[in-house]
Amino acid sequence: MTTTSHPSPVTLGVIGLGSMGLGAARSALRRGLATWGCDPQPAARAAFEQAGGRAVLQPAELAAHCDAVLVLVVNAAQTEAVLFGEHGLAQGLRPGAVVIASATVDPALPPQWEARLAERGILFIDGPVSGGAKKAAEGQMTVMASGSDAAFAAADAALSAIAGKVYRLGDRAGIGSTVKMVNQHLAGVHIASACEAMALGMKAGADPRQLYEVICHSAGMSWMFENRVPHILDGDYTPLSAVNIFVKDLGIVLDAARALKFPLPLAAAAHQLYLATAAMGLGGEDDSAVVKYYATLAGLDLPEPAPQASGAAA
Repeated sequence: MTTTSHPSPVTLGVIGLGSMGLGAARSALRRGLATWGCDPQPAARAAFEQAGGRAVLQPAELAAHCDAVLVLVVNAAQTEAVLFGEHGLAQGLRPGAVVIASATVDPALPPQWEARLAERGILFIDGPVSGGAKKAAEGQMTVMASGSDAAFAAADAALSAIAGKVYRLGDRAGIGSTVKMVNQHLAGVHIASACEAMALGMKAGADPRQLYEVICHSAGMSWMFENRVPHILDGDYTPLSAVNIFVKDLGIVLDAARALKFPLPLAAAAHQLYLATAAMGLGGEDDSAVVKYYATLAGLDLPEPAPQASGAAA
């Protein structure tokens, strides 16, 4: 997608200026969209204002100004509050505006939100995203979207400003979240498997960096292995995606499967690993910290962070 050279008449609101939301909002500004941001944290609002956007505390404060609103919060409860809470969007958005809900949630919920917003003439895209903070900052997220033709037409400029790929998966809410749920099943299992495999190799005496290099050029490699194992090798568990995210997301996967009476033994085992890691007090660390669970069981010494040079920036 190309960067626009002139301002778009569409005004975008981004609710949730975390690592992905802030990146998406900055990308929209770069691509010519007038953009408002909303976050409860003063530091997040200040960061967006420094980039040239306008930031507010409550969703209702931006609703009247925006044609499209991207909701990039943590979970379903926060999404519900943003949409229908005391200071929510529903009462302030004009008919014909569109909401793009991007949190990973139970696929049963977006159809309910779509119906409630439709009563007010507001359009809805069930649009979970993937790509992490890096892709958000580049305006290259992948959006797994479903909704009506009218909703996609209203959301076109906003989606073009934040995404590298937009998959139209159906004409009703819920399908986008179903596809994201499957993605999170695979991502969660692959990360847990990568941590288990690396711990096994190190316990057996393999050099961890050589092990990583070989696996990345062998059939056992996965994108998550290639992406997450360097965190282990560097001893850096800064939470680009936290353990607690997969406690939540694999919980969604298992709840949906339970309703379908569908067995998921691999997802269940991976979920227990994230729960165990969180129970160790590591829920706020990067999801690659699952390796610490294995290290504790096996008495394994993991790589330590490289010492910073004297006078180096933190």
